[in-house]
Amino acid sequence: MIKWEEIFSKNGLPWRDAYTFSEPVDIPNLAALKRFLDAVHIRLCLVKPYQENKAYPLVEARELLPSFDNDMFEYKDLPGFALVALERPLEYFSEIFQYDKLHTVISEGDGACCPLEHTVLALNLQTMAARLPRQHQEIFRQQFARTDTVLLDNYPQLMPYLLAMDRAHVLALGADRQFHLAGVFASFPSDIDSELKRFGMRIGKFAYGDSEMYERNRMFVYQYLMELYGFPIVSERRTSSALFARKLHKMGEHFLLRVQGQTDRTITTYLSCGENRRYPALEKIALVAVDEDQHEVIEELDRKGFFLDKPRRVVIIRVSYRQHRFDSSNVRQDRALSVASQEVLHPITGEALSGLNIIKDTTNMFLRLNDIVRGEYTGRIVYKRTEVIENTDTDEKRLKFLYFWLNKHQRRMIGYSDEFFCNVSKVLTGYLYSPDNDEAFDALRDLHREVCSKFSYIQQARRVRILEDLSGRQLKGERIGYRRMLRAALELLNELKFEIVNFFPELVDDIVENVEKILSDRYLCRTYIDVPEETLTKAGLEIRKNYGRLVALQDGFKAVRKARAKEKENA
Repeated sequence: MIKWEEIFSKNGLPWRDAYTFSEPVDIPNLAALKRFLDAVHIRLCLVKPYQENKAYPLVEARELLPSFDNDMFEYKDLPGFALVALERPLEYFSEIFQYDKLHTVISEGDGACCPLEHTVLALNLQTMAARLPRQHQEIFRQQFARTDTVLLDNYPQLMPYLLAMDRAHVLALGADRQFHLAGVFASFPSDIDSELKRFGMRIGKFAYGDSEMYERNRMFVYQYLMELYGFPIVSERRTSSALFARKLHKMGEHFLLRVQGQTDRTITTYLSCGENRRYPALEKIALVAVDEDQHEVIEELDRKGFFLDKPRRVVIIRVSYRQHRFDSSNVRQDRALSVASQEVLHPITGEALSGLNIIKDTTNMFLRLNDIVRGEYTGRIVYKRTEVIENTDTDEKRLKFLYFWLNKHQRRMIGYSDEFFCNVSKVLTGYLYSPDNDEAFDALRDLHREVCSKFSYIQQARRVRILEDLSGRQLKGERIGYRRMLRAALELLNELKFEIVNFFPELVDDIVENVEKILSDRYLCRTYIDVPEETLTKAGLEIRKNYGRLVALQDGFKAVRKARAKEKENA
């Protein structure tokens, strides 16, 4: 197996032009290929640009948290590429994508090379040169005139030229069962229209021929589908890569697909090795700076030598994600993705250090929130995809930052502990509803109302989430019995019924649906409802009585929902 020490230079300098491996590269499977590509791409597409540019735009930790931020700027001088690797030989005519084929030199049985070796090498050289920008072509021909460009031994030296190509390159197994560069200038098919409509109909957000329903839900479906594969709605390169990975996985291919955007500065990888998974494994690698107030994390990284740049606290971080099936009854139904794990990679050995919470530390989130409301936060966000806000020196900017912050962390806040959310609520309430700010907010009435509405939604959704847990007989992480479930559900619904007029319509739908789940529980009905009353114990009678109360409360919520729907029709 290739070690990172063989790929990274010990002194951290950029690649040497005459770099060669001490022995031939032997990569027979996707796991070995991924480790090799990690080292090459991190070295050439992240570390080298960082070392050469003191103003390199590091990725902010929050950018690696779903939901993903929209791109703010395009860094045209930074690397961007896409590749696909298939763990099988390619059949040129039968493949479902277009690419320019490169040929391997077939060895004779006695170890001698093919008599047409020079012809094959020249053909490969010409194929690659023809796809390069004109200014690179002559230099490329001179540098690789006597080189077998398909061998992975030469892949690191080819990387600067592969980065100059507009389209993807292809890796595959050869006749010797080793990976090689099998093609360049590949186009990944992206039938976004059909894929979007099929997915939307499958999750119940579209109906065939219903244009109004399509218009209402299109952006939700589009965002959900893209986030499921690790991106916001972004450039064609990343969109086509995500949808192609989806297609390959559905076909049962063993593949690795990787893409780096010039805007996100992040290497995104999809991997499918034949496991029984609904989606391909997804991970991202980027350069981030550890927050200066994470003292224990900084101390451990320093002690173990994991900093790429210690003065700036820069590390190489790898984040793995967990994809979630769509659930219409979940109050967080827009959650397509969550963080499964995060690791810091050693810049020389590639060793992974886990157990550190760098990108989703709740303490840091709370500190950032305090900084925002005090007007002390400096950073950049994109407000509603159109306006770049760079600091919080005015109330208008603070409100826009708060809207972004609440939108970004909405799903996590719905699931956070009562203690954490209580602290968040104190900070937000102290700013949004303080009489001292009334005059400033009068001039920003619509924006202020928008932020307050987002905060109210999160507060209400947290209560509905408790009802969701109860419908699965869970309460604060504990499995509970039917008697306790019905007691807790009644208590919660009795509180909610006095507030329902101020509830968001979609949350009322969630309340009705989750109560319905409780009421339709087969074991509950079979054991306590559909039996003669005299056969029940005292506890059973209590369950039956509370069941009836829950039915009455459910009817009240349904009546409110029906009245609102009628008002909407008449409006």
